[in-house]
Amino acid sequence: MHSTENNYVNLLLADDHSLIRQGMEFVIEDIGWEGNIFHASNLKQVLNVIETEKIDIVIIDAVFPDGNSLSIIPEIKKLNPETKILVFSGLDEQSHSLRYINAGANGFLSKMSEEEETKNAVLKLHKEGKYLSPVTQTVLLESINNPSAVNPLQRLTQREFQIAEMYAKGLGNLEIANILDVKQNTISTIKKRIFEKLEIDNIVALIDLLKSSH
Repeated sequence: MHSTENNYVNLLLADDHSLIRQGMEFVIEDIGWEGNIFHASNLKQVLNVIETEKIDIVIIDAVFPDGNSLSIIPEIKKLNPETKILVFSGLDEQSHSLRYINAGANGFLSKMSEEEETKNAVLKLHKEGKYLSPVTQTVLLESINNPSAVNPLQRLTQREFQIAEMYAKGLGNLEIANILDVKQNTISTIKKRIFEKLEIDNIVALIDLLKSSH
């Protein structure tokens, strides 16, 4: 039996969807810890709570309307190195989890996870200080054995990479087609191929990938 001390855990649930936070709150209440559960729906609120409360565990989405949580993970650790961070995300775990772990997160959990796995992840994080799902463990091993596999941008041809950078600068299909002197639907086809290769579905994710690779 744990001492009550060990069962007193302050949590911060950070997600811009209140339904996800409520669902996570049910999972936490099921664990039976004492302590407070704080909520944040954007990055600014996350930092406010970290600055004013002693938070043991942060369960945070990867992407918010006001930015990517990659940018604040190091700040959370600076404010409180003891705080454990679990990224709870709908992003594809295989292509994204390592970026968050490298930024300082203690674990990465897919939003597709069953309730039982979610509970297990939170418990493991509290007890052992980290949670790596089988998927992330595999990616981690691959990254050690084959570093080029980790950066999905390396899957792009030179031309695709050039066009990806133009999208990231905010250019549209027509502008890119004019600059490269090709048909607009050729650019649309290449855009589709870039998204498929990088396993993303929007420009914001593309910009994040390009940023993290520099």
